[in-house]
Amino acid sequence: MEQLLNHGAIFSFCNTVGKATPDRGYQKADVFDKDGNEIKGYGGGNCQISSTLYNAVLALPNLSIVERHEHSKKVYYVSEGKDAAVAYGSIDFRFKNNYDYDIKIYASTDGNNIYISIVKV
Repeated sequence: MEQLLNHGAIFSFCNTVGKATPDRGYQKADVFDKDGNEIKGYGGGNCQISSTLYNAVLALPNLSIVERHEHSKKVYYVSEGKDAAVAYGSIDFRFKNNYDYDIKIYASTDGNNIYISIVKV
């Protein structure tokens, strides 16, 4: 996946990825409900991607966090406080490009790992 983010624009994870539905290829996986209980639902795994993106954004000084939420319980895939929970229609991970130029976000997976890079265009 690649996504262009113009100077001054705000990136929304949920608007970019869309709703997790079976017709879009999602299968049920572990997710947290609003009370922090682990249940099966569509969209499991999206928070690993949004958290990886969040950590990439933190590494760049001119990207500012607009919206970010921690999980209700500790997650295993990032250090405490480094997660970005998402749930389409309720909570999002959003950040603003404050650079004087456009950037491009590249995301990929090899099936075991998630790779994200953010570059100047």
